[in-house]
Amino acid sequence: MASPPPSKTQYLTVPGTAKSKSLKTFTKEEVAQHNKEGDLWIIIDSAVYDLSRFVDMHPGGVYVLLEVAGKDATEAFFAMHRSEVLIKYGRYIIGTLEKEKPKYILPTPGALSPVPYGEPGWLSEGYKSPYYKDSHRALQKFMRQFTDDHVRAEAQVHEKSGERPTVELIQKMGAEGVHINAMRMGPSKLLHGLNLPGGVKGEEFDYFHEQIITQELVRSGARGYADGLQGGMVIGLPPVMNYGSEALKKAVIPDVLAGKKFIALAISEAFAGSDVAGLRCTAKKTPDGKHYIVNGTKKWITGGNFADYFSTGVNTGNGLSMLLIPRGEGVETKIIKTSYSSAAGTAYITFDNVKVPVENLLGKEGKGIYVILSNFNHERWVMCCGSAMGSRFIVEECFKWAHQRKVFGKPLIEQAVIRQKFAHMFAKVEAVQAFLEHITYQMNSMTYAQQAEHLGGPIGILKMYCTRVAGEIADEAVQIFGGRGITQGGMGGYIEMFQRTQKFDAILGGAEEVLGDLGVRQASRKMPKAVL
Repeated sequence: MASPPPSKTQYLTVPGTAKSKSLKTFTKEEVAQHNKEGDLWIIIDSAVYDLSRFVDMHPGGVYVLLEVAGKDATEAFFAMHRSEVLIKYGRYIIGTLEKEKPKYILPTPGALSPVPYGEPGWLSEGYKSPYYKDSHRALQKFMRQFTDDHVRAEAQVHEKSGERPTVELIQKMGAEGVHINAMRMGPSKLLHGLNLPGGVKGEEFDYFHEQIITQELVRSGARGYADGLQGGMVIGLPPVMNYGSEALKKAVIPDVLAGKKFIALAISEAFAGSDVAGLRCTAKKTPDGKHYIVNGTKKWITGGNFADYFSTGVNTGNGLSMLLIPRGEGVETKIIKTSYSSAAGTAYITFDNVKVPVENLLGKEGKGIYVILSNFNHERWVMCCGSAMGSRFIVEECFKWAHQRKVFGKPLIEQAVIRQKFAHMFAKVEAVQAFLEHITYQMNSMTYAQQAEHLGGPIGILKMYCTRVAGEIADEAVQIFGGRGITQGGMGGYIEMFQRTQKFDAILGGAEEVLGDLGVRQASRKMPKAVL
């Protein structure tokens, strides 16, 4: 029997948006009448949902819904589902509960997290920082909105399907007036004269701006997809920018930044990972001296499966050299399946008698190690930016869950052992961010040459510490989420993904042990003998 038409209306903010709409109001008694299959209403946080047509589509089956039919299902819902589910199925809202208002704060696109330690200190209410100016805050606001509006949904779908990021999105990031791709290269003359998002002037763009871009993109929560989203460009284009001829720069850089062409850094091989001096891929000059003939393989190349160009480390017989190799005859790529999504485009590359013009040499022949080493600091620093935010994002997820999940009749957070875990997790993410901001400030205060001289060791130690912390947080997060922490999708989906993929940062760009040793060796070289 249909309920009588209600006499009142009230406004409800649509879950996950800043929009509100006028809806009918119902009493609990009216909702209770709709309590069977084919006529099933429920209440979630003061909103009334008509799930009559959804029953057969419910992943948990009919029985679960029948248990709460006609009732307030708020507690049962939040014990089993993420808030994104309300956003996804907001179309089933038909009204609100009379004289009641929502009690839960749902995420709104573009908004800062209200969860303690969910944001870096400089974004937390009441806190100050000497590092960040109005331009940084304006760019952060733009990037949060851009990521929520354009990146997050695609990231979640493609992380599961293994599809690469869409060209349309990458071109949107490189569009005139947005320039996100260009800003991921750090401060450079490429940005001078440009008006960047948030009103940032190209001349004032610094490494804190770039840090913000990297960290905001990480919040899309899709590790493999994130590497596919121009991760290859971030590490593959700088060798061309810094060591390519003017003609080569003009031919390559604009199309890559616009998302029309794609580039990858091809250094690692099956026999040479962190040991870059042991590369076996060869490049021999033709008798006329106009070309190199390249033969060999590369392995674990981020973005390599869909790259148009490869900034490639080769052995030229007189040492290590760097060549920009276009995709063409003799170049073959194959996808490598790893612990994270194929959306990253991780590839095995074969160069079979590939003919490359000598004009594509990056830097000087036999001096390619300097090209690679100059690129490493920025690459490793970018990885630290991502790792720091990745760990914080997981801590935020855990803290929300600990207040939401009930065990033994009370919220999980009321268990002393759980609070102790959070004490250590909070300390670790704050320490990592503070260390990162210290290094970023030094980068802003040094020339590129000074960075190479002074920051190689400290950045290596920072990366080692970031990835150690990530591993510890991943372990604690799984313990806090239990079975959900090892289940793909659902409440613990982000946790499962993080614990499965966080080791990438501990290996890529130099293994933890190698970078820790680098930092100590550099410190030892500067150790004054007089203090012994």
